Amino acid sequence: IVYATDLFDGESVSRFAERFVRVLAGAVADPSVAVGDLPLLEAVERSFVVEAVNATAHPVDTAASLVSLFEAQVARTPDAVAVVGAGGEVLTYAQFASRVRRVARYLMSQGVGPESLVALAMRRSVEMLVGIYAVLEAGGAYVPVDPDLPAERIAHVVDTADPVVVLSASRDGVTVVGGRSVLCIDEVEVSGFSDAPVAESERVAVLRPQHPAYVIFTSGSTGRPKGVAVSHTAIVNRLVWMQGRYGLDGSDVVLQKTPVTFDVSVWELFWPLQVGARLVIAVPDGHRDPRYLAEVIGRESVTTVHFVPSMLAAFLGAGVASGCGSLRRVFASGEALPGAVAQRLRGELPRVGVHNLYGPTEAAVDVTFHEVVDADVVAVPIGAPVWNSRVYVLDGRLRPVPVGVAGELYLAGVQLARGYVGRSDLTAERFVADPFAGDGSRLYRTGDLVRWTAGGE
Repeated sequence: IVYATDLFDGESVSRFAERFVRVLAGAVADPSVAVGDLPLLEAVERSFVVEAVNATAHPVDTAASLVSLFEAQVARTPDAVAVVGAGGEVLTYAQFASRVRRVARYLMSQGVGPESLVALAMRRSVEMLVGIYAVLEAGGAYVPVDPDLPAERIAHVVDTADPVVVLSASRDGVTVVGGRSVLCIDEVEVSGFSDAPVAESERVAVLRPQHPAYVIFTSGSTGRPKGVAVSHTAIVNRLVWMQGRYGLDGSDVVLQKTPVTFDVSVWELFWPLQVGARLVIAVPDGHRDPRYLAEVIGRESVTTVHFVPSMLAAFLGAGVASGCGSLRRVFASGEALPGAVAQRLRGELPRVGVHNLYGPTEAAVDVTFHEVVDADVVAVPIGAPVWNSRVYVLDGRLRPVPVGVAGELYLAGVQLARGYVGRSDLTAERFVADPFAGDGSRLYRTGDLVRWTAGGE
């Protein structure tokens, strides 16, 4: 084989030759077999791309829920600051929990419980956070709705989810959502309800980890928006992994700036309040304003923030990053992260770890991770799978492709969504049987094209 040495190394070309010979030998041995069905990978390489890269098993409490993790933290640090609102409102863990539990009991009186959905047509605020936590405390799953979206899309979301209640806040001026009246949680009289922790016996049914925690609708870029239901088990695994990997503590401050209709918001909403950190809520449109973001990061000593890569580029372009010296961690996801953007951030804020994450809405937020290093100057890898998750790069016959060869990315493991609300046909189409597990579990077909690196990312 003659090859260009500036494009290929000898080891890679030798592998090409070995695979080619393997195909030829297979064709000679059994001429009746289609060439596409002949194995390309030798046993060692197949074991690497199927098993070694997916050795992610890690113990996580299978009985935990978003509710139990939050309540445990309230018991540990009741007097610590939990939430800082955009208007300066400050709530301790105990104060925030008190409001959440009262609203939760009201929602329970309206029939909210496990397997029921509650829509929240609210702009970012303390009331929105109370509403989300209260829905979960009642046992239900929250469905975020952007009140500024076109009426047709809102109607589709509400009709599909069929929520028990639609919540809003009086400041948002929303009275009807998808043809349904809304309930403003800041106008409901809840003082008569207890603010003690909600006992399991109070709920209409026992809240179990497999029950849905949230339903987030996809963007609809490939058709009508689809409501993805994600269980407590799935998102708890994701959050416990994140804590194990990045380790927030009481000195940390997380900025909640991602719109709640985007699943990245989920870890912003829940991770800090499970580990004793502080959650700062940005103003509703603040995520679009680099100067505002720099100001609030500096004022509140924010240590942890997320940027969609295009917004990170705009943030750096505005020349405001120098005032963000409190930052320790910047997470990027939602788009491909350009190496130049990642390296510019590292250059301007050298104490900051830059982390590239990947995951579709159909899996609990992110399923792969990579910390940016000096070598990531062009393409930044999306990385390796998180705890108890598996990723496969497959061809059209659902067979693993060699290292360096493009294939379609499939996901498996505990973080997969339960499926699409009201669309069992589409769920069956996109969540297919896992040929590598042998236990009836599923693969999610992402539609994204990726390739393995020799390092297993």
